[in-house]
Amino acid sequence: MPHVELRGAEVDGLRLHYVTDGRGPAVVLVHGLGGFAQSWRHNIPALARVATVFALDLPGFGLSSKPPARYGLVDSARALHGFLHAMGLDRVAIVGHSLGGAIGLTYALTHPARVERIALLGALVPGSSYRPSVPYRVAATPLLGELLALCGCAPVYRAAISRCFHTPVAAEIDFLVREGYAARTSPEAKAAYLATLRDVRRDVLDHASDYRRALATLEVPVLLIHGQQDGVVAADHSREAAEVLPRASVRWIDACGHFPQIEHAEIVNGWLTEFLVGRPAPR
Repeated sequence: MPHVELRGAEVDGLRLHYVTDGRGPAVVLVHGLGGFAQSWRHNIPALARVATVFALDLPGFGLSSKPPARYGLVDSARALHGFLHAMGLDRVAIVGHSLGGAIGLTYALTHPARVERIALLGALVPGSSYRPSVPYRVAATPLLGELLALCGCAPVYRAAISRCFHTPVAAEIDFLVREGYAARTSPEAKAAYLATLRDVRRDVLDHASDYRRALATLEVPVLLIHGQQDGVVAADHSREAAEVLPRASVRWIDACGHFPQIEHAEIVNGWLTEFLVGRPAPR
């Protein structure tokens, strides 16, 4: 499996795992909290028909490095920048799911010349009225989070992921739980997960007004795709975000929870292809 080791400043020595396929304009897929590159497996082949697709494991997740470090939005955006530089990618389109949407937007704000457009799927948009749920706040609490992490096991993960779907599909949930299970549930992975919860919570709560002002100046086209029955990031979140982002449009999917790219992959793949590329790759 391909990995790249980043060089320079805060990301020096960070090892990121990724998958890539296709030929054409560069599209980078950024997973959400607890996700990993292969959670895009229903989308990579479709997008690879018209683009060069890169899906990476963010620091702290999947098969990437999990160092004791900060895991805030700026930290993840910095790692994303290091990855794009290592891949020789000057300008890209970004697709972000859930937390990956917040990271993609943070990257676009800090490197606007390098982002052509952004698609957000069930995404957390910092600067909105979003507030972490009670389970999120409990898990982010020092000591409580560590105690809960000790209880983490496959049945617990399966139950948590099932609640993210409008209609759970056993095969999909089993894949999301079992793929790379050892690496994704190691002590280092659990520590990185808790650090991400805590750092992102601070970003969302403490810098909301800063993000809101900055996002109002973002000039790249943004497509928001949201499940009407999303129980993790409510649909109203995307409605609010669309009012802040100057060049945003929203597409809704009924009978859909927090994973539109899995629950309605064919529809989402069509929308993404049209928005991100809109033309076949040269052959």
